[in-house]
Amino acid sequence: MNENKNSDILLVEDNPGDLRLIMEAFNSSRMSNKVYGVENGEAALAFLRNEGEYENSPRPALILLDLSLPKKSGHEVLAEIRADRKLRLIPVIFLTTSENEEDIIKAYELYVNSYITKPVDLRQFIAVVKFIEEYWLKIVKLPEEQN
Repeated sequence: MNENKNSDILLVEDNPGDLRLIMEAFNSSRMSNKVYGVENGEAALAFLRNEGEYENSPRPALILLDLSLPKKSGHEVLAEIRADRKLRLIPVIFLTTSENEEDIIKAYELYVNSYITKPVDLRQFIAVVKFIEEYWLKIVKLPEEQN
């Protein structure tokens, strides 16, 4: 299996409980990835663009993005990522509670890499997070950082 050099993850999640659960699931694995959490769409873009308090933030290998976020929605964040030449190659996965078909269609129209509905069951939720980590950071070959 291929293991990507950069395995940092940006988690954009406004629900503190989900944020903590996802971060714990990643931290409990044997992989050496670092997970950075932000709680709204504006903070996500600042992190990715190294602005303000995030001026020294690393470029993540993967972005996990909630759909319903304060300040900027997940769709708005994704649109800005895809419009930015320096960010557009970073894989983005929606990890959300929405099963709304319009949300799913809009996400794929904006070139999301995957759309995953958060399971309600705790064990399934942790299994999904571990699968994302295994698939996206060990199996998939990701491009090196683009400038």
